[in-house]
Amino acid sequence: MAKDKHKHNKVKGKLPDTVLEVLDGSEGDIDHPSELLDDLLEGRNHNGDRLNKKLYESELVRLQTDLVKMQYWIKATGYRMIVLFEGRDAAGKGGTIKRLTEPMNPRGCRVVALGTPSDQQKTQWYFQRYVEHFPSAGEIVVFDRSWYNRAGVERVMGFCSDDQVDQFMEACPQFERMIVRSGILLLKYWFSVSDKEQEARFQSRIDDPTRRWKLSPMDLEARNRWVEFSRAKDAMFAHTNIPEAPWFTVEADDKRRARLNCLRHVLSKVPWDDMTPPAIELPPRPEQGDYVRPPINEQFFVPNAYPYA
Repeated sequence: MAKDKHKHNKVKGKLPDTVLEVLDGSEGDIDHPSELLDDLLEGRNHNGDRLNKKLYESELVRLQTDLVKMQYWIKATGYRMIVLFEGRDAAGKGGTIKRLTEPMNPRGCRVVALGTPSDQQKTQWYFQRYVEHFPSAGEIVVFDRSWYNRAGVERVMGFCSDDQVDQFMEACPQFERMIVRSGILLLKYWFSVSDKEQEARFQSRIDDPTRRWKLSPMDLEARNRWVEFSRAKDAMFAHTNIPEAPWFTVEADDKRRARLNCLRHVLSKVPWDDMTPPAIELPPRPEQGDYVRPPINEQFFVPNAYPYA
């Protein structure tokens, strides 16, 4: 943003009450609450503990409200924006994408998560199937994994040749400079998770029948190649961390901190202003006139399995 919308001076009530209570443990009179909040989000002085739930929830509401305002500005100005998420399995990309997109109008914010390329797509320019999903004026496109599959999973798992990897590393910076020159904001996030935390999240998925689908044989094979993925990520950063589109690493062992830090960063990178339209006022409903509803017994209803008290 052109000005920092998240900074506060020594005042009472600038942050939500729950945040003030967590930061200060008292009535809310605190010096430099933004600095204390930054400490909490970065995990300083908290011995690796998870971010307080009340602080997380109140900050999430505040940030998501700003995201809605940001989207109004993007639509009004014709701004175009790509946000891509990369990282190891179970690093928290999906949860952050959900918190980023859920408050926004889906007509102007799309999530793209492409599967394995088809035989036809394999014959095309490598970046072509991604370009097809790029934003039009006033749109935000979020890539849940992206063209960086080539530098990561495809390379480590042997789904492409060394020559194809070399071509990607050479072409990708040029491709991204072209994106930026065309007027699109490109934000690239790498979610960094430790092996210990990934192990705990994998086990949590195994233990939860509703989330087992999130763990695949491919994930387990990638788990066995932890160091290979580390080397691939290091090489990817070395070749593609360019000034026009740098990589931003999100420390993701604490999902709550990761989500809030990423949302705050996205908001800070867009020069938005509050262009929220005036609230709509509901006029009185018109009279029904001579309309008569058909008999209820002539309609089919879903059975109510939860009777009213």
